[in-house]
Amino acid sequence: MPRSIGVYCSSSNRVGAVYFAEAEALGQLLGARNDTLVYGGGNVGLMGALARSVHAHGGRVVGVIPEALKAREGVAYDVADELITTQTMQERKALMFSRAEAFIVLPGGFGTLEEFFEVLTLRQLGYHQCPIALVNTNGFYDPLLALFKHLYAEQFAFPGAQAAYHVAPTPAAALAYIDSSF
Repeated sequence: MPRSIGVYCSSSNRVGAVYFAEAEALGQLLGARNDTLVYGGGNVGLMGALARSVHAHGGRVVGVIPEALKAREGVAYDVADELITTQTMQERKALMFSRAEAFIVLPGGFGTLEEFFEVLTLRQLGYHQCPIALVNTNGFYDPLLALFKHLYAEQFAFPGAQAAYHVAPTPAAALAYIDSSF
């Protein structure tokens, strides 16, 4: 059954080839499944590689981009099936959240982490039950997972919160987790 999958990831073109390969692999899988990608609307970095791969493999792409970013030449993925322009980043995040049935987090920087923490916190507080999967490419999220262990050990986070997200080694494993959650 096709789903709308929200994906958070890097917009940097400077990251390693292994991360681009994972974004392209996820795009291929989403396209082959006829899923809809809901993402930040970018044509650069992992976001652009992901969107192009989804399209190349028959999937649908919904981009949500703030006006300030869309105004920068070459940043927006103008060939998205649906490219929604928002006034603010907060509107962008809310719209992405409302359009996605599940979330996958590929490697990324501060923006990616901020989006991940928002959907994780909302799930922990009971605002949604959407599955969330971190794709731990090349151990990228190992330092973050170590911090999570520290939060649990120091009782700043309830150990049961681990059930709110899943760590997957590959995009295929992330999608398998999502499928098992419905």
